[in-house]
Amino acid sequence: MEKKLEVVSIRLVKDAPLLSERPICNPTEAVELLGEHMCQLDREVLCIINLKASGVPINCNFISVGAVDQTLAHPREIFKSCVLSNAASVLLLHNHPSGKLSPSKEDTMLTDRMLKLCDLIGIPLVDHIIVGGDNLSYFSFKEKELLNFDRVKYHVDYHNIEFPEVAVAEPTAPIRHRRR
Repeated sequence: MEKKLEVVSIRLVKDAPLLSERPICNPTEAVELLGEHMCQLDREVLCIINLKASGVPINCNFISVGAVDQTLAHPREIFKSCVLSNAASVLLLHNHPSGKLSPSKEDTMLTDRMLKLCDLIGIPLVDHIIVGGDNLSYFSFKEKELLNFDRVKYHVDYHNIEFPEVAVAEPTAPIRHRRR
């Protein structure tokens, strides 16, 4: 019996455009571009705007649609469009249908995680913006100076790497393959 391995392709598919040829240089410009649309939504939605080196938007990807007070997002879904779009940097944007702009614990944790991962893969996170119900106000992690962190330092000698402790499973018997 011949075994087959499926080959898959991942492609970026373009939807209707949100037109902008202007660079996004500050949170207000990002909110002007997508805020009105995001504020009309009745559930939390997380969006990423992929940017050229000049700050001009390449595209945006609506990553996650959640409930009235939360949405789930994993970095693997967030980074798909960034890499496929050859983004030089990215900007996260999500809404709070309640209109309350204070970031939740989960918002802060996502921002922290994305900052570190974006640094690791070389596509900087320029801001994470929360828009409210009226599109007149927003919360910017960058404006609040919350996007600063110590750069990741890489070891050059593997003897110096400190790995976090993990639970170790009991050893199991080796798997033996039968010849047919």
